[in-house]
Amino acid sequence: MPQTGQRVDPYRNFNFLVELEGIAQGSFLECSGLGSTTEVIETREGGDNTTVRKLPGRTSFSDITLKWGLTDSTELWDWRQLVIDGNVLRKNGSVIVYDLANRTEVTRWNFVQAWPVKWEGSHFSTKGTDLAIDTLVLAHEGLARA
Repeated sequence: MPQTGQRVDPYRNFNFLVELEGIAQGSFLECSGLGSTTEVIETREGGDNTTVRKLPGRTSFSDITLKWGLTDSTELWDWRQLVIDGNVLRKNGSVIVYDLANRTEVTRWNFVQAWPVKWEGSHFSTKGTDLAIDTLVLAHEGLARA
């Protein structure tokens, strides 16, 4: 914990790594969707007709979206193809943030029971020189910051 009056800079969003069980995909250009939402249940208590009580309901987790430059690796495509073929293979994973020197892990989010729900290929154009980008969307059943 920093001392009082000591400046603490926020972590940068570009120095991250995504780990997926058994998949050695290179690096990802983007990772988004780390989030959770808890449903609000509104109820009234007998005798108190002017106030609505708000109780916590079910918690759901946002889908995680990964983007990477197209290469000859087919590991993520093969995982998605299993789902298309009716064989859902769930994997645990982590999103890890490193310090600016890229040496020390500063925070991590672990997600569980993930499986690919959507794959989107790159948009191709003879007019551009951009990278070909693939996108994979993962549904999962839990997220925890470690």
